[in-house]
Amino acid sequence: MKVEFDVPNWRNIYLMLLNLAEKIRRGTFKPDVIIAVSRGGWLPARVLSDLIEAPTGNVGVDFYLGVAETRKVPVLTQNVNVPVAGKKVLVVDDVADSGKSLKLVKKLLFKQGAMDVQVATIYYKPLSIIKPDYFARETKRWVVFPWETKETIRRIFEKNRDETIVKVEIAKLVKAGLPKELAEHFLKEISEEKPC
Repeated sequence: MKVEFDVPNWRNIYLMLLNLAEKIRRGTFKPDVIIAVSRGGWLPARVLSDLIEAPTGNVGVDFYLGVAETRKVPVLTQNVNVPVAGKKVLVVDDVADSGKSLKLVKKLLFKQGAMDVQVATIYYKPLSIIKPDYFARETKRWVVFPWETKETIRRIFEKNRDETIVKVEIAKLVKAGLPKELAEHFLKEISEEKPC
């Protein structure tokens, strides 16, 4: 795998979300509701909900297959679970990677009558077809958030059964900021699982 990683820790993420909240508060857009794009947007949306004092809802989109691997098109797995008609909606996700999921969600929200829709993400990748209205950091790397560490290590392990390749990829994660003990713990746990 020729993937470079960015591995933010919880503190850095919270600081980036504080920065996003400040950008939103300084602007003219005052959201009536925050819609989290599940699963990656759940935690950032909850924190932003606290910081800008707006209620949250959820929409489910399935797009990722593995590390740096996606479906051809995102799939809606759960419709928006709160009314959005006539409201200003802030869509929150952890990263604007390809932007395809965000485009799908924006289109859905306007179809359901949202008055205005803006997007906030922690990370923005310059190849995304949608540039978020608010983002904290730009990167070209594959971002591994604390809430998906085990999942990422599992995907690396399952894709690369060659122990040498797995060690190289895990070393890249550790170099990018993942605590070595955590990487070793999850790798041991995953490698000892019995096949179903």
